[in-house]
Order: sequence, then C-alpha cells, then structure tokens
Amino acid sequence: MRLTKQTNYAVRMLMYCAANDGNLSRIPEIAKAYGVSELFLFKILQPLNKAGLVETVRGRNGGVRLGKPAEKISLFDVVRVTEDSFAMAECFEDDGDVDCPLIDSCGLNSALRKALNAFFDVLSQYSIDDLVKARPQINFLLGITGEQHYRKPAVVAPAA
Repeated sequence: MRLTKQTNYAVRMLMYCAANDGNLSRIPEIAKAYGVSELFLFKILQPLNKAGLVETVRGRNGGVRLGKPAEKISLFDVVRVTEDSFAMAECFEDDGDVDCPLIDSCGLNSALRKALNAFFDVLSQYSIDDLVKARPQINFLLGITGEQHYRKPAVVAPAA
C-alpha cells in the first residue's frame, strides 16, 4: 500500500503543530520547514479542519493548531481523512464493474482485506504524539524557535 503525498504532509503538519506545543503555527513556516508549497498545505488543511484534527484561527495573528491533544490523534485518523481509496485490487472497488466469477468467494480478496485491516490496526496504535516524542530534537530540525511561537489569543471575560 502506498500513501499519497497528501497523507504524508498531513501527518507532518500535525507533527509540526504538536511540536509547537499548542501555540499557533503559520502555514508559511510549516511549508518552509518541509520544503513544500503553501498552497499544497492549505489544500490539506481543509479536510483536517473539517475532521476536527486541527483548528484554524483567522486574522493577522492567526494560524493553525491541533484540534485535540496529539495523543488522541492516531495515524489511522489521518489516513482515513486524507486517503480517497483503499482498493488494493480492482475487486475492492465499489463500482460493480468487476468481471470475476469468484468475486464473492475469492481467497485473494479475503487475504488482501485481512492485510488492509492489519495495516489499519497498526496505524491505530501510533499517535501524532508518539511520532513527536520519538524525536526529542524535532523543534530544532523543524526550525521551531521561541520567536516563532504564537500564543493562543487571550480569552477576555465580559465585564460584569
């Protein structure tokens, strides 16, 4: 199974946000850290935001941060949001246009389905937090420094 670049960079974006320790991250900084276009990251941001994996803050001091704790975001969560199809063979496709007489009783189909489920099970065992903690020097490697941290906007309680 081969994952798309979209999934690869979605995981990387989430790792960057996790390494940035809850502070707002800006897409230009993430793009620079990974050497990818800002436009590509904005495209990836939409499904991640819709799924609640990230939240965005608009405005001059805006940015992006994780939508829930990094330890609660599994790799399977990301793959499920960013991958369009998990068809490992044409008989997995839902278009009903398969000319195989064994479609409902094929050993290959069953074996591939078990393999795919095992793949998903392993992805479910790893969180974004696991990936970030595995690399203690991640902030240095990504160029995250104190001056790049953008604090969460302060919440001001209404006057009583």
